[in-house]
Amino acid sequence: MSKLDKIRLVALDSDGVVLNDTYSPVIESFVTMHGGAYTAHVERHVWGSPQLAAGQNMALACKLPWTAKETIAAFFAHREEYLRTHPVEVTEGVEELLATLREVDVRVVCYGGRNREYTFDRYLGHLAGYFDAEIPYVDVNDVRPGTKEIVRDIFGYEFDEVVFVDDINRVAEVTRALGAGFIGVPASMPHNFQREEMVATGVRHLVDDIRKIDVDLLRTVDQELAAGTHWSGR
Repeated sequence: MSKLDKIRLVALDSDGVVLNDTYSPVIESFVTMHGGAYTAHVERHVWGSPQLAAGQNMALACKLPWTAKETIAAFFAHREEYLRTHPVEVTEGVEELLATLREVDVRVVCYGGRNREYTFDRYLGHLAGYFDAEIPYVDVNDVRPGTKEIVRDIFGYEFDEVVFVDDINRVAEVTRALGAGFIGVPASMPHNFQREEMVATGVRHLVDDIRKIDVDLLRTVDQELAAGTHWSGR
């Protein structure tokens, strides 16, 4: 039984939250090396999109004579080169955050755009005990951003019983529309536009370090969701 009044589940994004961001810098590099301009529009329509949609939008942004499949394949090849010097790493403070979530006794799930074997088992397997025993990870590539599917179809909760922690504003927009909770960890590399976009969306709680998601912040979000005040003007 959760020690919070409303929140039953906290959903943690993988890349950019519990793992370092190894996608947006590669998108920026890929777009610019192929003659495109990396803009807020490009970031919005590529990052966090289903893989084929991302490939199509990068091809359009760069005016490439490639199919969506060819473009996304070239992108992943470029990412493999990037990973040689910028490997995937667990974000500093993840275990502290997971211990906090255990303290308030909520279910915890991780989600992302790659399969469980690639993302969860490979990089987070040593922390599996902190995540939901039945459903520790959800691959949302085919249903991006996956918020409705995680809340209703997979876990069977009401939207205001779930909090998403993500680095992309698109997830904030959808959680707002659905009435779910959201804590932003906005991507903050020089090329990113996510912080400004989250502010424009009306995200109340932004942190630059996941360790700042403490019991007090969770209780604040819990109270807001219970009172229906988490999203002003909704």
